[in-house]
Amino acid sequence: MRKIIGIGETILDIIFKNEQPTAAVPGGSTFNGIISLGRLGMPVTMITETGNDKVGGIIKQFMKDNGVDDSCVCMYEDGRTAISLAYLNERNDAEYTFYKDYPKARLDVVWPEVNKDDIVMMGSYFVLNPVLRAKVKEFLDYATQRGALIYYDINFRSSHASEAIKLYSTILENFEYASIVRGSTEDFQNMFRLDNPEQAYKREVSFYCKQMLCTDADGEISLFSPSVTKTYKVHKIETVSTIGAGDNFNAGIVFGLMKEGVGKDDIASLTEEQWNRIIAHGQALAAEVCQSFNNSISKEFADNYGRNK
Repeated sequence: MRKIIGIGETILDIIFKNEQPTAAVPGGSTFNGIISLGRLGMPVTMITETGNDKVGGIIKQFMKDNGVDDSCVCMYEDGRTAISLAYLNERNDAEYTFYKDYPKARLDVVWPEVNKDDIVMMGSYFVLNPVLRAKVKEFLDYATQRGALIYYDINFRSSHASEAIKLYSTILENFEYASIVRGSTEDFQNMFRLDNPEQAYKREVSFYCKQMLCTDADGEISLFSPSVTKTYKVHKIETVSTIGAGDNFNAGIVFGLMKEGVGKDDIASLTEEQWNRIIAHGQALAAEVCQSFNNSISKEFADNYGRNK
């Protein structure tokens, strides 16, 4: 049976609204999507790290409670689990302050078994970080050799924009590993100083990866692939918090790939109708998560959605 493997950071998000804490939720960009997929009944594993402390214990239990295999979690003794303070503005978008205390030895885990057409989800600074890059690359080489479909969410924040030139070759290497690249207009602006999705695809992505999705907050979704190029409108909704919107869009796309039975060798020949269904899943999960302070879709939504889809 195919499975989904995420690799990325875990963190405890403490969410502030009107300068008051309103929620504390386990998070992390890939982690948020993996939790949603676990709630949807997908077979999921998370490669990550936490401190062997109270917060790390909460995160590990949270994974178990949501159907996520936690056998590839490195719990380090020399350091503390990362925490972020997320301050929501009037549009319910978040500005973050991070508190991290990592050990020198990182990501000391045994890789999970990867088989052909398993889906690997990766993204954010975690897979670019020079401290972790050798370990991440080791896993990506293994997953590629085993025939996995790799989904790369760039998620390149403005706080790292000054490092874009230094990380450029690593970013391109990730594009080369990827079967699908997903970025936001903000990501491409921060990395390449390009705010046009088509230019970003043609100039920076398409040589390495032929499939790209670009989101633009509550604007259009752009799809570029050899078989289909298309834009999708996004329905306006009342938001409570946009934390996790992109992460759950990713989860919806991966859910759609699994439901459609799309393997690595099928990506380039997907029809417009298949892409329509896959992207609809992404939109549905992103919209759901924006309507609460949770970083992932609710269990109630997942139960109904999984039964109906």
